Amino acid sequence: MNILFLTTGRMQSIEQHAIYPDLLRCFRNHGHQIYIVSSYEKRIGRNTEYLEENGAHMLRVKIGNLTKTNTIEKGISTLLIEKQYLSAVKQYLSNVQFDLVLYSTPPITLVKVVEYIKERDDCKTYLLLKDIFPQNAVDLGMISTHGVKSIVYRYFRSKEKKLYAISDFIGCMSQANVEYMLTYNPDIKPEKVEVCPNCIEVVDASVTEKAKITIRKKYKLPLDKLIFIYGGNLGRPQGIPFLMECRKSLRKYENIFLLIVGDGTEYSKLKTFIGASEYLNVKLMKHLPKEDYDSMVGACDVGMIFLDHRFTIPNFPSRLLAYMQASIPVLACTDPNTDIGNVIVKGGFGWWCESDNVKGFEFMISEIIKADLKAMGKNGFNYLKEHYTSEIGYSIIMKYFENM
Repeated sequence: MNILFLTTGRMQSIEQHAIYPDLLRCFRNHGHQIYIVSSYEKRIGRNTEYLEENGAHMLRVKIGNLTKTNTIEKGISTLLIEKQYLSAVKQYLSNVQFDLVLYSTPPITLVKVVEYIKERDDCKTYLLLKDIFPQNAVDLGMISTHGVKSIVYRYFRSKEKKLYAISDFIGCMSQANVEYMLTYNPDIKPEKVEVCPNCIEVVDASVTEKAKITIRKKYKLPLDKLIFIYGGNLGRPQGIPFLMECRKSLRKYENIFLLIVGDGTEYSKLKTFIGASEYLNVKLMKHLPKEDYDSMVGACDVGMIFLDHRFTIPNFPSRLLAYMQASIPVLACTDPNTDIGNVIVKGGFGWWCESDNVKGFEFMISEIIKADLKAMGKNGFNYLKEHYTSEIGYSIIMKYFENM
């Protein structure tokens, strides 16, 4: 089969270790031809190019800046992506007939590209639903369903509905996502919506006690404390104000150290907050190379997930997989609508509290201190192997093509 994958992110190589490259390698290793359309943001300074690398056909399209820029430029760049991708596909992939188109949200602005290929090749389309926009922006107060801001909402909501309509199959990250989709999009046929979770090629990223000491010394982390790590984006969706409150509540625990690794719109605010505090058991770092970050996770004791309490959509952050792969348990502080906490608790590899309940957070800390962290971390790694491998994701998608 010829498989086309569309993403507006920058995919440097199919050999990267992340949810999309890992899944695409599964397709490649099973004998399928893989075509990947990704982006070069303007700041990279490179033009559109098409080449073959590691058994995959890579089409990288020059677009405007989507990240590390102002809202106006990001908005304009987002609106132009569809036209730019469609032009590149017509120019470079006109002679390839596709059997399946895979694409993810965000964004929802590739509707015309998917629609064009589907009509041209009479192929199947599969949406990997990782984000529910524009409702997530409504939840955080960035846009509104009423007043002047509702113009933006209505535009993107129409795009969202169109994307769902042209998708033959919609793979959601969890059961809560499936239920949300069917509840708030009654026009969608239930039989085309299913769970297709975040998946990775599983590697044992746990570290030995000797390696843990070496890594902690390298990054000037304490050897004699329980280290709680939060890694990932530091933006509005993560509910940074609650993270700040949680950090205050940790003052009473001398044996706990908080490590925050990431970047985003709220990084400066968090840096200022930490700098003004007298509490020393905390370290804030910007993004590290993935290999370095993964080894650092393994040298910590508990992974943390934060989501803003205002969310009505059931997010399921993929950073969970890095913690599970490192065999460390997880503390999730989220809104009540996501089922990630339920998965963690029922799987026996972590704890959950609502992300507006500091007392609940403190109670969970007291439980964690008493827990067998190594045993719970091992539970997480085993759960990962049973539920979130790339082969599982591949099988879910390919069951529709068993006769091809």
